[in-house]
Amino acid sequence: MKNILIVGGTGFLGYHTSKAFSKKFKILSISTSKPKKIRFLKNVKYLIADISKKKSLKKIDKYLNNISYIINFGGHVDHHNKRKVYESHYIGLKNLINYFVKKKIIMFIQIGSSMEYGKQKSPQKENYSSRPISHYGKAKKKASLYALKMFKRFNFPVTILRPYQVYGPNQDDNRLIPYTIIQSLKKNQFPCSSGLQSRDFLYVSDFINCIKLLIKNNIANGQVFNIGCGKSHQVKKAIVKINKKIRSGKPIFNKLKMRKEEQKFIYPDVSKIKKVLKWKPKTNFEVGIDKTIKFYKRNII
Repeated sequence: MKNILIVGGTGFLGYHTSKAFSKKFKILSISTSKPKKIRFLKNVKYLIADISKKKSLKKIDKYLNNISYIINFGGHVDHHNKRKVYESHYIGLKNLINYFVKKKIIMFIQIGSSMEYGKQKSPQKENYSSRPISHYGKAKKKASLYALKMFKRFNFPVTILRPYQVYGPNQDDNRLIPYTIIQSLKKNQFPCSSGLQSRDFLYVSDFINCIKLLIKNNIANGQVFNIGCGKSHQVKKAIVKINKKIRSGKPIFNKLKMRKEEQKFIYPDVSKIKKVLKWKPKTNFEVGIDKTIKFYKRNII
């Protein structure tokens, strides 16, 4: 049984990835804190460490032998803290690669971000000339460039995924879809932006299936892939759709301002990942929303 190290394994995507692979792999999770009860998995070994600090990694050195795959979801959640964003997303990635560069790992999957593209028009294509405008986007782009440099210099087996809006059960309520669901279930009036933005929403099981294909085929070293549905949904329509399904609560539009770095229309070109990995999303938005609502009806956070 091979070992997978999941950095950020207590977060939304880390939890779902750990759960999906835990039957066939030994899972080690690195995070700066313990998982919430609702995200705790019995067959996962949870390690507390800060990847932005080399000493922290050395303290758990004995657990990091014989790692076959690494998936890096790690990073500081609060994007307002410029220093921590830079350290967790860039320095953390750098520390991880430098730690494992001489070890015989099969694959390192770096989770990038659509924010690396800055103001590039949609559909956004995988390229290296884009200029991020947010601190988060800049840190992620810097991490991507470092990872690709290590691939070219040492043949380090890294693949970069740039997901768009991944959603699904067990996501924190600071994200659009769980926020809308929870506020509606609680019968609250809740503030929203104008909702005129458009976003690409990808159900979490489709994201996990992509990682499964990467690990199964091992044909994408040194490459960058956008991962999304390849089409956009207007945020306002998505909120209204969710609210109508639940039949309670009320969204109040135009109460929140868009962030300065936020673009109105964002969705990816996903032709590359479909061609190379033969991957495509299987869960349409309607079905994904129904599954997500069902979860929160049982487990309102």
